[in-house]
Amino acid sequence: MKQTAVEFLVEQITNSTMPVRKAIEKAKEMEKQQMKDASCPYVGGWENDEFEQYYNETYKQVTNKK
Repeated sequence: MKQTAVEFLVEQITNSTMPVRKAIEKAKEMEKQQMKDASCPYVGGWENDEFEQYYNETYKQVTNKK
């Protein structure tokens, strides 16, 4: 069974197996991939860079404001 990004992050922080910043970045990558795998705008899936565009328009603005 696969691990969610949150489960991964909690495990890494709890067990201190990697630096926190690195664990956070890895969890973000995992979450992005999980989102891509779980959703698609139509039955055929995402084409070319559609998901990247959607993700950047939807989430990058929020994370870049910090």
